[in-house]
Amino acid sequence: MTSEADLYAPVKDLLARQGYDVKAEVNGCDVVAVKDGAPDVVVELKLSLSLDLVLQGIDRLGVSDSVYLAVPAPDTPGKRRNWRSRRRRVLKLCRMLGLGLILVDPGGKPGRQTEVLLDPAPYQPRKNNRRRSILKTEFVSRRGDPNTGGTTRMKIVTAYRQDALRCAATLNGSDGMTLADIRATAGVPRAGSILQNNHYGWFERTGRGVYRLSEHGQAALEDYRPVLPDITETEHTQNQKA
Repeated sequence: MTSEADLYAPVKDLLARQGYDVKAEVNGCDVVAVKDGAPDVVVELKLSLSLDLVLQGIDRLGVSDSVYLAVPAPDTPGKRRNWRSRRRRVLKLCRMLGLGLILVDPGGKPGRQTEVLLDPAPYQPRKNNRRRSILKTEFVSRRGDPNTGGTTRMKIVTAYRQDALRCAATLNGSDGMTLADIRATAGVPRAGSILQNNHYGWFERTGRGVYRLSEHGQAALEDYRPVLPDITETEHTQNQKA
């Protein structure tokens, strides 16, 4: 069974081959490597990539700008599957924290027992202007604050769902309304695409440009009854409250 001590020799060999003088257990650091003209390197060894290891690595950034986390390479099919599913997120986390990452295979061939997946470097996040714009548009388009942070069981009330609910509330109790009347009464400019696409199955077309509420739509109004008052409030009512 692999122990943390088994990781030391391959990591030491990796650094020594790069010209570093390497010593273990220096002032609480698992591995310290020093070379003239290069930043001191600190490596923390653990048998799994855990929160404790990440926190330990962050702490070591106080003594070195070049800190690596070293963990055993996955050695079973199950572990390899789990690692593949996590790899991208793990590397992103280490990159954001400025930490390097080394996989160690103590049983591998000499000189091939380590794989450096990431070197430490200052993190410079790439801004995604499209995602930022979508986020801001969704925030501005929502009426009120219909969701509870951290909710997992209830469906999120998006701006699109709010507009669909406003159309449904407008049709409630009606045998049918024209699209123009629904758009004007609900105050939803995109009512046409919402009713025609009928993404939630809440609407039924009864004639050309005429719609009514389906059974699913009736059920939705019951499900979302707590948030309907804020969603269906007209701008005139809002201005009166203000």
